Amino acid sequence: MGDRIKCGVIGAGWWATFAHIPALLSHPQAELLAIQKSDPDRARQVAADFGVPYACTTTQELLSIEGLQAVVVSSSPHLHYEQAAAALRMGKHVLVEKPMTLAVKQARELLELADRGSLQFLISCPWHYTAHAAVAQRMIRDGDLGKVRMISVLMTNPVSHLVRGGDTTPTHSGGASYLQPRTTTYSDPAMAGGGQIYAQVCHVAAYLTFLTGRSASEVFARFHNDGARLDIYDSLSLRMEDGALVSIASTGATSLNLRTYEVRVFGTDGMLYLDLWRGTMEFIRMNGEQQKYPDLDTAAIYPHQAPAINLIDSILDPSCNRSPASLGVAAMEVIEAACVSAKSGEDVLIPNLLEPKL
Repeated sequence: MGDRIKCGVIGAGWWATFAHIPALLSHPQAELLAIQKSDPDRARQVAADFGVPYACTTTQELLSIEGLQAVVVSSSPHLHYEQAAAALRMGKHVLVEKPMTLAVKQARELLELADRGSLQFLISCPWHYTAHAAVAQRMIRDGDLGKVRMISVLMTNPVSHLVRGGDTTPTHSGGASYLQPRTTTYSDPAMAGGGQIYAQVCHVAAYLTFLTGRSASEVFARFHNDGARLDIYDSLSLRMEDGALVSIASTGATSLNLRTYEVRVFGTDGMLYLDLWRGTMEFIRMNGEQQKYPDLDTAAIYPHQAPAINLIDSILDPSCNRSPASLGVAAMEVIEAACVSAKSGEDVLIPNLLEPKL
């Protein structure tokens, strides 16, 4: 075994301590040198509890550690751009949490920085790492479904309490987490960007491009805040680059015991049905022939440690990158266009998002 990849985690909060830090500590070819948290006492405590050598309070302090090669940016969304940009400019490989940034322009700038430096740059989306995701992506891109004409997505996850700024008990970890999110992380628009659209639809938007290799070209959206500062219920209608139609319905206002992530892909030769939270997948040809794939084990349904593991694997072999940051850019295009559409009441063409205002 060669030298291990020396890495650090910026923003050692609830998700980093639940997913990213344990993943890096478990990887035989990773060496977790440092974590960053703005509160000095909490930073020292996290470092001590996880056996990490350096406890840093600033991004620059962590990035200046000699020999550091890669970082995970797992801070609040409003800090992603600044911190990822600093890391990329210093030649570090980066995994950034979703949503990638708060604006499309920022996301595209980060991607350009990574490309110029020939760096591995990943967006943290665990759904891209399931066995079903790999098969579905291959089938769609290889044309097993024929031409994709329509995709329907229903995505619910009980996070509305976070968006409303109330109880901060996280749901992904079943409430049994080392830390809890700060109240403002999901509920303050200056920090979160938006509600359900930034917190959850970002997963859907990235997954669409992950599956099809296509980005959205047009978005029409409606949001309902249900008395909150930020959106709780979202409905989006998309047109993809190849003309395929997409409908997305998503909300965080659902039972704590009920998560739904249903993706139905309709092609000219067949239909693919995935239920991501239940770990099921079925392909139905137009002649009625059905192929049901083995259900995923519970632990394989949402592989939360996979993004950080894939960061290390991708540095060692770039062909291993299963979730390139270009997917985060595609998601940000949908998010920003949806926000503009919901505010204006008009259809938004994504190529027009960055056109200079006259």
